[in-house]
Amino acid sequence: MEEYSFRNTSGELLRVDINISHWPPNTTALDGRNDTGIPLCSLMFCTMIFISPIIALAGLVGNAIVLWFLGFHMRRNVFSVYILNLAGADFLFLCFQIVHCFHVILDIFYSKTIDTTLFSFVLLNSTYLCGLSMLSAISTERCLSVMWPIWYRCQRPRHTSAAMCALLWVLSLLLSILEGKECGLLFDSVGHGWCQSFDFIIAAWLIVLFVVLLGSSLALVFTIFCGSHRIPVTRLYVTIVCTVLVFLLFGLPYGIYQFLLEWIENFNYAVLYDFYSVTIFLSCVNSCANPIIYFLVGSIRHRRFQWRTLKLFLQRALQDTPEEEECREGGSSGRSREMKTV
Repeated sequence: MEEYSFRNTSGELLRVDINISHWPPNTTALDGRNDTGIPLCSLMFCTMIFISPIIALAGLVGNAIVLWFLGFHMRRNVFSVYILNLAGADFLFLCFQIVHCFHVILDIFYSKTIDTTLFSFVLLNSTYLCGLSMLSAISTERCLSVMWPIWYRCQRPRHTSAAMCALLWVLSLLLSILEGKECGLLFDSVGHGWCQSFDFIIAAWLIVLFVVLLGSSLALVFTIFCGSHRIPVTRLYVTIVCTVLVFLLFGLPYGIYQFLLEWIENFNYAVLYDFYSVTIFLSCVNSCANPIIYFLVGSIRHRRFQWRTLKLFLQRALQDTPEEEECREGGSSGRSREMKTV
């Protein structure tokens, strides 16, 4: 059986064997063959590991549709660039999560390992950090545009969105690769001092992103509903707020487990191994939910559903126009079509 590696605060690798002695007392074998060498698997762990790839496959389809429309069939604006990169990060995250889940399944039932699993695990963490970075950037940009609209429209550089996305991709990938190299996930050599340093840097970066995301989101909501000037709620506001809420509920536990809990002294990984499988499942739900949010927000007050309307739903979900103006525009366009018909 393979040993799963974790790190403590001193940078030392902690090896956890998936065998009988490390599982909680309530574990049972799925096929009842205790004498065949197949490891015991808790019901919660195996359920989450089997369901997660199914959720991830559905999320791949949704994010692929978003990438297709935003990448090739729609004009991009400030926020659609971030949404495009967020969909790309979610798509890659789900791909690597599927690889990781299938690796665990093979290891449980057939005692077979995949040599590239540690490298894919590094890329998995990289795409997670990138997705959180994109979401924090979206919320911050929207908060700035609401609180200081004149400065935002006049002083903001034109290609800020593209530059920020490129910077966040490079930073997330660089941090994950350096951590994987120094902590023995990419190569056999382990640098205990540097491993601890990069663990601390990534944990600190995760906390910074979370604080920025939460602070900008709260400031945005407070400005809209409690500000001195009434700001009309647009579909873009709803899309951003729903995406942030879904991440806080489903995406954040994975980051807490992966990057923060390892700093707790004498952390019992074997006891909380079921919790790890739950965080995998929740992270897949988070990445799968974002395209659903876009299309649901865009489909509000739309009676008919067709394949070609998916593009319209996505456009409306990213539309920064008040509902009243949308109704007036829709009414005027409808009247013009009637006049043309007559």
